Amino acid sequence: MIKEEEIVEIGKFQKTHALQGELNALLDVDPDYLTDSNPLVVEIDGIYVPFYAETVRTKGATSYLVKLDGVDDVDAASGFVNKIIYAPRENLLNYFDTPEEEMVFDSDLIGFMVEDKTHGELGELKSIDDSTINTLMVVESPKYGEIYIPYNEDFIVSIDTEDERIFTDLPDGLINLNEKKQ
Repeated sequence: MIKEEEIVEIGKFQKTHALQGELNALLDVDPDYLTDSNPLVVEIDGIYVPFYAETVRTKGATSYLVKLDGVDDVDAASGFVNKIIYAPRENLLNYFDTPEEEMVFDSDLIGFMVEDKTHGELGELKSIDDSTINTLMVVESPKYGEIYIPYNEDFIVSIDTEDERIFTDLPDGLINLNEKKQ
């Protein structure tokens, strides 16, 4: 049985493609991961289930047409629409040049405290929103409410995985854009 702590989010199935069971998938991994017979894990009824790609075709920079083994028609494929795709953490190690003990995935950062150079402790990282071209950290702040911070190296100074803290240096005015209106 696959446990939640053993997997990492690597993408999402968006929609079906044609009638033979192909799915349009956005993936944050090298396509070699799929063609090397690694599993794509999907949560079905609260259980993490592995599936294997029968075929993979590139559709764009991060978009692929994926045909899963055993998913042979549009009706079967429709059950995967909008499902998050996970991969076993151990399977991903071969696709990165970082030692395992130093490897940190976006999903590992959820729950970390975000602290800014100027504003001090902002709040807890609730999620990372990658639904648009500009990925955002969603921080729940007692003082400012929900804050959206661009998730890029221009604003992140460092990440301390031991103390579970993300240190930022945000430009003037960014926090004010997120303040709760009285």
